Amino acid sequence: MATETHIRKWRLILGGDQADGTGISLGQVDQQVDKTLEALYDSDRKGGLGPSSPNVSRWLGDIRTFFPNTVVQVMQKDALKRLDLTQMLFEKEMLENVEADVHLVATLMSLSHVIPDKTKDTARQVVRKVVDELMRKLAQPTQQAITGSLNRSARNRRPKHNEINWHLTIQKNLKHYQPEYKTIIPETRIGYGRKRSSLKDVVLCIDQSGSMGTSVVYSGIFGSVMASIPAIKTKMVVFDTAVADLTEELTDPVEVLFGVQLGGGTDINAALTYCQQIITRPTDTVLVLITDLYEGGDEAGMRKRAAELAAAGVQVVVLLALNDEGAPSYDHGNAQFFSNLGIPVFACSPDKFPDLMGAALSKQDIAMWAAKEEMVLKK
Repeated sequence: MATETHIRKWRLILGGDQADGTGISLGQVDQQVDKTLEALYDSDRKGGLGPSSPNVSRWLGDIRTFFPNTVVQVMQKDALKRLDLTQMLFEKEMLENVEADVHLVATLMSLSHVIPDKTKDTARQVVRKVVDELMRKLAQPTQQAITGSLNRSARNRRPKHNEINWHLTIQKNLKHYQPEYKTIIPETRIGYGRKRSSLKDVVLCIDQSGSMGTSVVYSGIFGSVMASIPAIKTKMVVFDTAVADLTEELTDPVEVLFGVQLGGGTDINAALTYCQQIITRPTDTVLVLITDLYEGGDEAGMRKRAAELAAAGVQVVVLLALNDEGAPSYDHGNAQFFSNLGIPVFACSPDKFPDLMGAALSKQDIAMWAAKEEMVLKK
């Protein structure tokens, strides 16, 4: 027998029409919840939301009151799709009430050139909030994975003062601890290696077509983190039918994201041609191409560029997606071609990306790494 709680939930799901069969009446709070759900999912009814409805701001507040953040984010996305409420992102008061997440940032990026001036500062604040949260989560693992992989191959025993790895040096010299002075004599010093010149080059080449929105957000954040690591030199290139180099913006990930123009076509060949021109140390370069491989330009040219980069010794990795959204849609023919060149092709979640870069920079077999992490492209 169904409990009263289960019947109440079915009543809220079914919407209270005569045919719902529950025969249950709602309390005052549940009536408010019901109206909130009705405004979105029964929007053809009288009193539903509309792009210019003055109730949108109140509705955004209501859903945050009645539902947890994960549900709020789902409902916001449903509202944008079902009711064409992109207009709500043009109103400062409404934008302030939106629950910010990666998907919202991608939406704001796609609208960045049409958002009114009065709302732009608020939009940047929303993006900054999400970016700061992701930076706190992702920066340390990325720095540890990358510097760790490079340090293992670049340590030396005669480092200059500014190159000393103090953590490892102290560990190595614990036996030389002097109790009377409460200090350690560092008879053996361990360094990071060539700190002043980059040990490796990284090029992030990112498809900014509309379907890649959340991947672009994560790529911009990872690019900014890697740009802060002295041992690698990071460049960031974004493309649609044109190519833009955003390397100079990497000090501020928010500026990177607002420099992206989501939407439009795709010319992977032009992007790879540009990357080929800026790569000066092929055997010490990792090129991460983030795209679904749907080429709208010169497919034969794209394949030729990919073959040339691989033959020159560039470690090329293709990520079909860099997000938490599961298996993406992609061009299977081009994916197979890249794979036949020995270029690994798979989708990667943000939490695995730091380890991926650590593995690539230490010249591990990325196909084997991806297999171990169960990220191999299913053929």
